[in-house]
Amino acid sequence: MKTIIKTEKAPLPIGPYNQAVAVQGHLLFTAGQIPLDPVTGQIVGTTIQDQTKQVCENLKAILTASHTDFNHTVKTTVFLKNFNDFGAMNEVYAQYFGEASPARSTVEVARLPKDSLVEIEVVALIP
Repeated sequence: MKTIIKTEKAPLPIGPYNQAVAVQGHLLFTAGQIPLDPVTGQIVGTTIQDQTKQVCENLKAILTASHTDFNHTVKTTVFLKNFNDFGAMNEVYAQYFGEASPARSTVEVARLPKDSLVEIEVVALIP
């Protein structure tokens, strides 16, 4: 059984997809989150640090709506517009994912939605 997750505390999808999908009530897959303000729908920040923080806040809202948190994240994928931002993104990322960080892949891409600098997707357990 799959359950669609939707919260107004994170940006609504800008295409034909959902914020997240829970599978069997135990596993959560989020859509990639970009640094959109959930109220205005506009990109937040111009630096990789500001944008990574907003992305993580959006993910936090989705995780909370799904009754889980960063501690239960098992895998993330990070998409960067510029791999030179890797270190600065990591500084902010570590503040959210902490010592028990999940497995992760990070890739540089040619372009992200709304020309954002970063996009992150999460797979998490629902306890």
